Amino acid sequence: MLFSKFKKSGVEYVVAALGNPGKKYENTRHNAGFLCAAALLKREGADIRRARFHALTTELVIDSHRVLLLLPQTYMNRSGLSVHEALEFYKLPPENLIVLSDDIHLPVGGLRIRKSGSAGGHNGLRDIINQVKSENFARIRIGVGEPAGPGEEQIDWVIGDFSAADKKKLPAVFDSALAALSLILDGRADEAMNRYNKKGG
Repeated sequence: MLFSKFKKSGVEYVVAALGNPGKKYENTRHNAGFLCAAALLKREGADIRRARFHALTTELVIDSHRVLLLLPQTYMNRSGLSVHEALEFYKLPPENLIVLSDDIHLPVGGLRIRKSGSAGGHNGLRDIINQVKSENFARIRIGVGEPAGPGEEQIDWVIGDFSAADKKKLPAVFDSALAALSLILDGRADEAMNRYNKKGG
């Protein structure tokens, strides 16, 4: 069989893109994961097929690897519920999870790729770690910058829209993120980090 080495239903990896559902949050900084997923769907000529696992999902083949693209619809702080359900259904370990998320500690244009690690203050990653009981999953964190004003709250910043200037930087950083994703799927995470970790700005 073509996918005999794969798990249930042929899915080998879950790629979880994080964000908040609804028109209100569509182009916000916190939705950098969703926006990167949209770039992936456009590249692959695909769209979201099904609502399940408290998420919008579709199956894709990326460089011969069959993946489930998962966009949790639970709001950021409960992302782990959706991710855990998907991993359980496909009988995949956390090591077969890759998360796309925003990172306020990097300027727009920056990427931070890690094979594992703590949540780094990100509530979506924190909930995933709590739900799957592991930090051993790859994450591609997309820089969205820090609050510009001294009195601006972090939550107001991340649920605010990208500036016009920052929006122009996103296509290139999404291209790099997706190139890193392909390398991680091929078991070349170290190469992905060496090539695509960058501070941006």
